[in-house]
Amino acid sequence: MRKILTLLLLVSFYVQAQQADSAWIVNNYVKKEMYIPMRDGVKLFTSVYMPKDSSVKHPILLSRTPYSCAPYGELKWKQWWNGYERAYFSEGYIMVIQDVRGRWMSEGNFEDIRPFNPDKKGIQTDESSDTYDAIEWMVNNIPNNNGNVGVHGISYPGFYSTMAAASNHPALKAVSPQAPVTNWFIGDDFHHNGAFFQMDAFAFYSSFGKPRPIPTTVGPKDFDYYTHDNYKFYLEAGSLKGLSSRIGDDVPFWKDLMSHPDYDAWWKARDARNATKNLQPAMLWVGGLFDAEDCWGAWNAYKAAEANNPGKAFNKIVEGPWYHGQWASGDGGHLGNVEFGSNTSEWFQMYMEVPFFNYFLKGKGEISQIAEANIFITGENTWKKFNQWPPAEKQDKDLFLQTGGKLDWSKPTGTKDFSEYVSDPAHPVPYTEDVHFNRTRSYMTDDQRFAERRPDVLTFKTDVLKEDVTVTGNVIADIMTSISTTDADFVVKVIDVFPDDLGYNSVDIYAEKDPEKIYPMGGYEMLVRSEIFRGRYRKSYETPSAFTPGKVEEVKFELPSVAHTFKEGHRIMVQIQSSWFPLADRNPQQFINIYKADEKDFIKSDIKIHHSSQYASKIILPVLK
Repeated sequence: MRKILTLLLLVSFYVQAQQADSAWIVNNYVKKEMYIPMRDGVKLFTSVYMPKDSSVKHPILLSRTPYSCAPYGELKWKQWWNGYERAYFSEGYIMVIQDVRGRWMSEGNFEDIRPFNPDKKGIQTDESSDTYDAIEWMVNNIPNNNGNVGVHGISYPGFYSTMAAASNHPALKAVSPQAPVTNWFIGDDFHHNGAFFQMDAFAFYSSFGKPRPIPTTVGPKDFDYYTHDNYKFYLEAGSLKGLSSRIGDDVPFWKDLMSHPDYDAWWKARDARNATKNLQPAMLWVGGLFDAEDCWGAWNAYKAAEANNPGKAFNKIVEGPWYHGQWASGDGGHLGNVEFGSNTSEWFQMYMEVPFFNYFLKGKGEISQIAEANIFITGENTWKKFNQWPPAEKQDKDLFLQTGGKLDWSKPTGTKDFSEYVSDPAHPVPYTEDVHFNRTRSYMTDDQRFAERRPDVLTFKTDVLKEDVTVTGNVIADIMTSISTTDADFVVKVIDVFPDDLGYNSVDIYAEKDPEKIYPMGGYEMLVRSEIFRGRYRKSYETPSAFTPGKVEEVKFELPSVAHTFKEGHRIMVQIQSSWFPLADRNPQQFINIYKADEKDFIKSDIKIHHSSQYASKIILPVLK
């Protein structure tokens, strides 16, 4: 009965949304372009799509972006009708997009992840004040608005959504930061635990980072790659110095990245969690379990908002089985070869986002279906609602690495047991099996059988599971290691090994149904969660320290939250390696400034992972009871 009701609601939701097709929207809305003044006199370019209906008052839904309000011109319309946001047109929202300060057609100077200033005075500005000033102008100047404003955005616009919430304008009633850029050193986009994500950073800043001296509707020119084999391109660059020479001398933020190798005051000022205190609007944080860009941000900004606003009435989170922004698409049924059994994106749009804004901006409907934590459990392929995150019912359990490539819940008994490999920067472990130009988004669930075959990847796995094991929360890697050099990286992967006789095969839905496109899922090693840690930060992100060659040391770090069921008949696998290329930059494996290292500085390291009674390496799993 519940499935039938869900289906009927989905049909009703999308029939209503489909009514807002291109002709209906253009006939019932008008587009206006305007400049909105900020307190320091800088004017921000803003596109406003307003209902022609003046018989009722309408809420405002704002998105602030560094990626352009395009298309420009009041007769040129964003194709809202091709996405789920057409539902907001059916609901009569005033839809607003604004170029942030210093980008595209807005005046002023752009600053990446501009720090939040809680003590602004006079005409001092930050992104929260720019949002405040924009809202103040809109509620006083856009006709027929009802005085209620919402803000949402994905990725960088998610960062601006967090900053909007911190503005605490009295008209701002609801904010949904989605995959919000939160901390670019610890877990989002360009660094993970201090390791530089060179492929994303270079691809982004070689175009986005170019200066824009005057307002313009013309975007920057993309970098001209000489090869579309990204492994080859980044290996031949030789070092981060080599990449810097290719990007040129006119990208200011790239220089900042190269100038701040450690977690210093400059980075701390740019942590968006600084803006999560005393939040007045209702908050709906959204993230993807398999977001290759900002997986860290949604979880941790939500946690910060919880901690910084005790007793806040509405601060909720939604996490689905999505790549970056997939929840805003029409397809949430699979990622890569892994299927999820339903269109999870449509479920989110119907049950979470649109009802959230309707309730707080229009006083329409109800939100009892939005729990504290609304989480999709992969493997089991079901949505579950929790009263807190991580769930109170989870219990941390130690899963120990064992001799012979085994994983077991009992502590090892050997006295001098270890496994070892040689990490060679000249032949780094690829992050995925195939040759690619752009960084893939499906690597987050990719088959890891290719890595298991490498001599520089250690693999440990349990016996076949006799019952389901559901993990909900942060996985902790607690590795005891000794290395022959003074630095190294550690990549830890948690993997679901499917049975060899699994009954379904994956077909590329974007290709013709060619037998060659069928991927054999029997024995599939699904990447559930993976993370890299730069060993020099094992004691402190602020003050790195060298390893003593041959000395056993602990490297303990947190992987982003997991929501997955390892089904009965499957196995749990853990892989450990010291490169993840070209996703992350190579560690020279010497305790030197990696951002200034030369090609000659990269050396091999003998890596030992200990699993003895004295030095027991383990993975701590948050098992749901």
